[in-house]
Amino acid sequence: MNAIKTAALLGLMSSILLLGGQAIAGRQGLVLALGMAIVMNFVSFFFSDKIALSMYRAQPVSPNENQHVWRLIGPMTQRLCQRMGLPMPKLWLVPDHSPNAFATGRGPSSASVAVTAGILELMDEREIEGVIAHELGHILNRDILISSIAAMIGSAISSIAQFGYFFGAARHSDDEEGGGANPVFGLLMMIVAPIAAMVIQMAISRTREYGADAAAAKYTGSPNGLISGLQKLEGWSHRIPMDASPSTAHMMIIAPLTGGGLMSLFSTHPKTEDRIAALRRLA
Repeated sequence: MNAIKTAALLGLMSSILLLGGQAIAGRQGLVLALGMAIVMNFVSFFFSDKIALSMYRAQPVSPNENQHVWRLIGPMTQRLCQRMGLPMPKLWLVPDHSPNAFATGRGPSSASVAVTAGILELMDEREIEGVIAHELGHILNRDILISSIAAMIGSAISSIAQFGYFFGAARHSDDEEGGGANPVFGLLMMIVAPIAAMVIQMAISRTREYGADAAAAKYTGSPNGLISGLQKLEGWSHRIPMDASPSTAHMMIIAPLTGGGLMSLFSTHPKTEDRIAALRRLA
């Protein structure tokens, strides 16, 4: 079901790109914006893991480095990878007392899983296993690739909106190449399309969190460890907030940037209580 939702949301984003882009910027603007988005997100896709790990001063975890952390999460991760049919990812420790974790990398063969010092201080072994399994679930489900595709389309839509005045909105001719026959509609799309794209992109991110939660429950054999871990994360992440970049918020197991009401449309994560309720249904 999560895969169907994701496909539908990506299809909706693509429709906004094609239909809105033609109305805003015409064919030339559409091609230019899409090309720029592909280049920008190509770079992001191949280097985002290095950027994120460097941003959070992540330290490698192995039998020879941060051995105390390896003893806690290394064998556990190996067991989970065997169950999931995944290669062993690189493990990292983020020296931050705010409890959180994230996965990054282009795919299973180049993946990394990072945990903060705070999450290891807060959780017991069963809860840590649930968190690690959740991050491996993202790798298993290819969520990093899916997020990159959504970001590429979203970037293209935003670029089209920025270029719209020059390529479409200011044109009043009916020229097929210009696409500026209705400047009022074009102006409206310049405002609405980027907002709609962002809302859909965040909805895709929230859907993928449910999928990773379900994978964690499946491969640990029970949702209870992750449920307990999420309950602790919900409380302690507010007490010790993480100094996280908005560009990496979607990677975390729990959103370091929160907002309620209308702002929840722009949240990268579902409400924690909704995630817990979904996990309990799996039990």
